[in-house]
Amino acid sequence: MTIGSAAISAAKYPPRLSLAQLPTPIEFMPRLTRLFGGPNIYFKRDDLTGSTLSGNKIRKLEFSLAEARQLGAGVVITAGGIQSNHCRATAFACARLGLECHLVLRGARRGTPDGNLMLDCLAGARFTFLTNEVYSTSKPEVAARLTEDYARQGKTAYFIPVGASNAVGSWGYVRAFEEIVGQAQTAGLKVDHIVSATGSGGTTCGLVAGRAMMRLRKPQVWGINICDDAPAFVHDIRLIIGEMNEKYRLRMTPAQTPVNMIDGYVGEGYAIPYPEEMKLLAEAGRLEGQMLDPVYTAKALYGLSQEIKKGRFKKGENVLFIHTGGMFGLFPLRTALMAALKTR
Repeated sequence: MTIGSAAISAAKYPPRLSLAQLPTPIEFMPRLTRLFGGPNIYFKRDDLTGSTLSGNKIRKLEFSLAEARQLGAGVVITAGGIQSNHCRATAFACARLGLECHLVLRGARRGTPDGNLMLDCLAGARFTFLTNEVYSTSKPEVAARLTEDYARQGKTAYFIPVGASNAVGSWGYVRAFEEIVGQAQTAGLKVDHIVSATGSGGTTCGLVAGRAMMRLRKPQVWGINICDDAPAFVHDIRLIIGEMNEKYRLRMTPAQTPVNMIDGYVGEGYAIPYPEEMKLLAEAGRLEGQMLDPVYTAKALYGLSQEIKKGRFKKGENVLFIHTGGMFGLFPLRTALMAALKTR
């Protein structure tokens, strides 16, 4: 890809596997633009990175799993919620690469698996289920014990943190940022803002780092947190940027990497939808044929719609929303979704 002198040198990228269907398209959303009454809304369709490998996670896994292979791993351990998109993508990517996959999941397995958990089973993953309290306080120790157990079996295990949101995984969205700039240049599109859901920090971090590496002032990068709060994610993303600097000998400064987080749209907590969000999820399907998910994209898009009303994003500007996928998470929440449809 040629983007003039601003292009990121291929020498800077760590090893990567080709797992995602790239580049994903950028599409204008005319009816959402009219509904929101503000800037022009575009979607970066990262829900189209694959089928079972769909969503933003696979971009990060291309780099994480390349490192796992380099280190001779035969087993990949990762963690997430019981309907984790990241865990589902990891399970299928491991199956595709002939690796074993072990998922550490927050929550209890009840009844017949649904949504992402059902797909995890189809991919042949193994499971450790933890209560919310144990998951929050002891996840690293559980992963370490599993790594030791596999070592006793003569297997090397590689641990990927939640969302592949670390120094190596974040390169997926450094590359995505470069992809976006190239597509915008080809299309003659001036992107003023990039907005994405932030749930573990790696996607937003990669976009921020990509902007710094390309030495661009625009577009600005914004994350809308769908759990925790904005200061927590600013802290986490700063840590990942520091890890990238140290591991890959980069020199990104705080001035080059502003972390813009928009708070206030979490609701009651992670993966707990609220009526306004679900109404917008239904509107996106009806107006644009876009299938959002209730954990990430619907909350973030609702946040964007409200920030437009508040004047943060202005009429005439072009806003690129990263559609990070996650449609399989819709099915376990079918009751809340159908209730939203009835009130439309």
